[in-house]
Amino acid sequence: MKTTASSSHRGFTLLETVIAIGVLAVLLTGFMVVFAPAADGIRKSINVQQADRMASALEQELVTLRGTTETTQYKTGFNKSFEWIKSGNGATDALLVYQYRGKISSLRPDDNTPEPEPSLTGKLPGEDYVVVPMVRRRSDTKLADDLKAVEGAVYLVKCTQLIFSGGQLITNTTPKTIKDPKTGTDAASADVYPEAVIAFSAEFHMLPTKTASYISGGAFTTKFGNVKNPVFTRNLAVRR
Repeated sequence: MKTTASSSHRGFTLLETVIAIGVLAVLLTGFMVVFAPAADGIRKSINVQQADRMASALEQELVTLRGTTETTQYKTGFNKSFEWIKSGNGATDALLVYQYRGKISSLRPDDNTPEPEPSLTGKLPGEDYVVVPMVRRRSDTKLADDLKAVEGAVYLVKCTQLIFSGGQLITNTTPKTIKDPKTGTDAASADVYPEAVIAFSAEFHMLPTKTASYISGGAFTTKFGNVKNPVFTRNLAVRR
């Protein structure tokens, strides 16, 4: 007569399995409740840093005369900022903010910006190239070359003058104009603009692609007229 030895091990019952899954779900939920806000805070802090860099790059570029090209075209940095804020309200001269890889040892002779470094093969950051924040108008012929070496996204910036009305700052509702903040009349140039400061609102919109063909084409023009919900907005100012 044969006897069968009973196994000393047995599997989990269905009830035990369900209980284990329930406990695991509770633990995962608690983990998400505790750590998700912290992760979200980290993402927001990074975004704030990026926003600060782009806003700073815009403010600096608006008043900086680069090389013989701009010193010939504009009398002062304030004249440049006046024209760029004014014309930037149209698609042709729209302002674009981005970062690109620039060669350390090679500068463009006409505006003293680094030549773009489109290839990373055998190149070392800090030795062969640096990442340069840049603001250019869409009509700038150097933009297409910069786009070949872009790091990250390209942002369209819509700048709108802020004027006083009823004791508070409001946006100038007439596109491609800079108005006398006190009288509301159009100022033809920076030379006749009576104030020492131009206050403006800068809306930063991330473009869906950074290809030169998109930015120079009709799709960009269409988007310029229809952009909504900027990634962030900053109220800035330029001074004489």
